Amino acid sequence: MLELLNRLVAVVVALWELAYELIAQVLPWSPLLLWVAFWLLAVNWVKYREVLLKGGWTGILFIYLMMILIWGLIAPPEGGTHSIFHLQLSNYVGKTVYVTALFSIMFICGSVQLAGTVDRWICFKEDEEPEPAHAHGH
Repeated sequence: MLELLNRLVAVVVALWELAYELIAQVLPWSPLLLWVAFWLLAVNWVKYREVLLKGGWTGILFIYLMMILIWGLIAPPEGGTHSIFHLQLSNYVGKTVYVTALFSIMFICGSVQLAGTVDRWICFKEDEEPEPAHAHGH
């Protein structure tokens, strides 16, 4: 009986170590995973696309530029350059690459949602038409 208990404890310890290693591997990627989850599951791309086509893209462009400028000011890289694909890029060029990658992921998530791939996981309520005002003769 003691042998069974020792083996059970060893299994629990091994599962705990496995869970710890998995969390340690996934945790650094969690901001990107949350970015993908937000744009894929929380944004109604049918309505968002309409807004973008009516001129909302100018606001997105402004946010894109501000992200590059502010991120470049707040967090310059160590050594003054970014190493991306074995290229040494200056601070703002490197930030432009990163922000462009984030925005590309955002639009890819929109394409995936508009293609209907994630329809079973999302449910957006349709806007209800307001009832017309009735003229009551009271």
